[in-house]
Amino acid sequence: MTYRLPIKVFDFFSGCGGVSKGFQRAGMEIVFALDYDPESGETFRKNFPQATFLLSDIENKSDVDKPLKPLIESNRNHLKLFCGCASCQPFTKQNTSHPEIDNRRTLLGAFQQQIETYLPELIFVENVPGLQKIEDQTGVFGAFLMALEQQGYKKDYGIIAAQDFGVPQKRRRLVLIASRLGPIELPKETHGEGSDHPAYTTVREWIADLPPIAAGESHPSIPNHRAARLSPANLERICATPAEGDRRSWPESLKLLCHSKDYQGHTDVYGRMHWEKPASGLTTRCISLSNGRFGHPTQDRAISVREAACLQTFPRDFVFHGSLNSMAKQIGNAVPVLLAECFGKHFISHVKQNL
Repeated sequence: MTYRLPIKVFDFFSGCGGVSKGFQRAGMEIVFALDYDPESGETFRKNFPQATFLLSDIENKSDVDKPLKPLIESNRNHLKLFCGCASCQPFTKQNTSHPEIDNRRTLLGAFQQQIETYLPELIFVENVPGLQKIEDQTGVFGAFLMALEQQGYKKDYGIIAAQDFGVPQKRRRLVLIASRLGPIELPKETHGEGSDHPAYTTVREWIADLPPIAAGESHPSIPNHRAARLSPANLERICATPAEGDRRSWPESLKLLCHSKDYQGHTDVYGRMHWEKPASGLTTRCISLSNGRFGHPTQDRAISVREAACLQTFPRDFVFHGSLNSMAKQIGNAVPVLLAECFGKHFISHVKQNL
């Protein structure tokens, strides 16, 4: 078969659209997306109006196939890429429940079923480090790898660091890429020692130009430049935190009981970001002062929704929808746009080499 470009993207755990935006910026076309969260879906729909979005669970295969099958058929002459960045909670260190009974462990298996049904030429999977260790190679990830091999895919996977691809954030993730066109390898790092850009990008480069706002305020003209309110005590704490500092700089009157004099852990909590370094890994509570080093480098507040989005390398015209907590969750769960763009360009180069 003679395939046509652009590559058509089908995003099965789209969230707000980090992967899709990165692949779009690389030159691909977003055709289909699926997610079960309504507020993430609203964000996706409004930023990708040309795509078909389905609010559903991937495990409801008959519901998913209704819009998906005709889209696959109408794009049969195009290369297709399936994204599978499934919910990561079952595989994180923080999940202390019994993972064997967590239904979310079946998400990768449901994604595998979609691959086996439609056989896309290209596959992209991103998740937290640790997924590949679940029950070693006989578990959920091992079964997924075996299924890819049986369907004729060549693959590569490994733990990558987002800062090695220009993202101003220390974020390690497992990434797998696969192709039915020929052998494929993970792309080379673009930043860091031994690359063309030895220095990592910094917090300053990505958010310093945004105008100041106070805790609890929203900027009148910059979308999502909104900071969470602070209690009087936490406002005192951030005011007492020097540049690049953390809770260890506070006077005794502001310290929490759980942070005793001898306790040295969790020093990032309530800390300020460093202007000249990448940020710490953003979480689903990335705009909360008490949940990580999410304090603004100089202003007396936590970072805003827009600043968090910038550190996830979303473009400024990408607008988030939903409650404040939901927008933070959408951003924290997203794949950094620039990271996805680098992988998108890598896929395009792979296609050109193999066709």
